[in-house]
Parts: sequence; structure tokens; C-alpha cells
Amino acid sequence: MLNMKRLDCLKRQPKYPWEVFSLKSLLFATNNFHENNKLGEGGFGTVYWGRTTAGEEIAVKRLKTMTAKAEMEFAVEVEILGRVRHKNLLGLRGYYARGNERLIVYEYMPNQSLLHHLHGKRDADVRLSWGRRMRIAVGSAEGLAYLHHEANPHIIHRDIKASNVLLDSRLRPKVADFGFAKLIPDGVSHLTTRVKGTLGYLAPEYAMWGKVSESCDVFSFGVLLLEIVAGRRPIEKLATGKKLDIVHWARPLHYQGRWDKIADPKLGGCVDQEQLRAVVELALECTDGCPENRPLMNQVVERLRAGLGLGRVKELVTVERGDDDAGDDIEEAADASHSSNMR
Repeated sequence: MLNMKRLDCLKRQPKYPWEVFSLKSLLFATNNFHENNKLGEGGFGTVYWGRTTAGEEIAVKRLKTMTAKAEMEFAVEVEILGRVRHKNLLGLRGYYARGNERLIVYEYMPNQSLLHHLHGKRDADVRLSWGRRMRIAVGSAEGLAYLHHEANPHIIHRDIKASNVLLDSRLRPKVADFGFAKLIPDGVSHLTTRVKGTLGYLAPEYAMWGKVSESCDVFSFGVLLLEIVAGRRPIEKLATGKKLDIVHWARPLHYQGRWDKIADPKLGGCVDQEQLRAVVELALECTDGCPENRPLMNQVVERLRAGLGLGRVKELVTVERGDDDAGDDIEEAADASHSSNMR
């Protein structure tokens, strides 16, 4: 089990731009963890909005109880976030761990989670166009590809879902919540472990036998990709009372070529049909029942970009931008492709 000495060792490494906060500073920032500051609640902790004395907005996760499982999740998340740096992964600002308090401080995401925009109150406030959805899909895929192929050791997230994709002020995605993550040593293809995650997103080999690998994240991402495209939850209850998961709902429609039935009705038909087909095909490959048939996460990124015609981005977007605005190019390219096909 990770312990506080391990975290203290991490904090002393100068390459990690985060700090150990004082309890007093976090009580001040969150107004003593006031109910009005609450952003959300999960299995292990509650997340609060806060503002530091320097005026910076932050999000603070406070563990509910000091169980061994909760402390393990806390330590894993702090260590994982301390290791990774990517524009599509939620940034760690710091933590506090003394006595019975365990607090993790993150950068604040004003547009909350993708879940809110697809299925919650935010859906009415900010409509997610096809271009915006594709920007979120590509960014999320790039964050996962970093974990699988660039982080050392490689990292399996184990809980990819819409509520764990957060959106900044410009709706750029950041993958969050690393409490269930696993570090994969070099040369190890998979681990066998207790099942964690969320029903509807779990790969079958993981749900049934606890066999976890990067391919499990690929499966979960495929479910998420279908959710982004269709605006449906991973599992929905039918009028008959039976439940149908999104993969088994989409697959026959894919075989029949009924793309208009897969796209979210809220898009109002404003979808590039070629892009839609390419994205759905990729999502169904990601959710193949056999893990060996699923693409790698870096291949998913390549396929997504190719399917969206992002080789034409420079023709479609003429304004020069920095790397942080690359997602805007994706959104504009996707929407521009749809517009050109409508003419």
C-alpha cells in the first residue's frame, strides 16, 4: 500500500509543480466545505469548489471516511497525478494528508463533466454540436493514449466514463479520477485484480475474470464514444422493462447502415454522415468481445483523426494557433466538413 512517506518523497521532486496545502488554507478556500460549494459526490469523497487567497479557482476532493480502501484510492490518485502531465488529463494542484483528513486539490473545470452535457442540466445550457463532440472524443483519446504509451510505467485508468471526462471553460476535455488506476510494469501484458469501475463500461474479460489490461480502457472508451455520438446512456431501460446496453443497440443499426438512427436526435441531423460511419465503426471495434481484436489507444487516436478528415484541417482553418487550441481545429474541421456536405 502506498504510504505518506511515498507521497512526501514525491513532493520533494522539483519537476512536480504542486504543493502540500495547509488545512487552514483549504477551509478558507471552500468556506469550511460549505454545502453551497459542493460540486459533486462520489463513492469515496465529495468535491467542493474553492477560491484560494491568490484568487485561483480550485476543486477539492474530501474523503468521506478514513477506510483502508479510501486511503488507498487517495494515495494512488495523488501518485498517478504526480506522474503525468498532459493537456487532456486533469491537473493536480496539491493535497493535504494529516490526521483523519485526506484532501486532493485539482484545477477547476467550470463546465463540469461530459455526463452533465449529455444527460443532465447542462444539456439545455450548452448544446454540444457534432464538432464539439468530436473535439471531446479526440482529446479524451489522446489523454488515454498518453497513459498507455507515453507514461512510464504505463497506466491503466480502469474507470473511463462520461462523468470522468471534465470540460474546461472552452469545453476542452480532461480525463479525471485516477483512484482505480493501475501502473503496468514493462513486459507485463495484463494483471488480474478485483473488479473496479462502472457497469456498462466494463470489458467482458475484466467484468467476468478480473483480467485487466490497456485493452479494457479501449473497450470503455468505445462505449464512451458511442455515448458521445448517440446521446444515450451506456445501459438504458426499454419500455418492456428489459435493459439494453449501447453496444448491442448500435451494432445491428451499424450492420443495416441506419446511421441516422444512431446519431443523437438533439443534433438535428447536423452530422457528417461519412464521419459518423467512421466513428461508429471505430467504437464497435473498440468494444469487440475479444480484447486481441481491439485497436491500441494510439491507433484509436489515428483512426479518429483520419475518420474526421483532419488531414484537411490546415485547409479549413487558416488562423495560426498554439498547441492548446488544436482542439478548436478539430471542432471547426468537423463542423466545416458537415457544412460542405450540405451544400
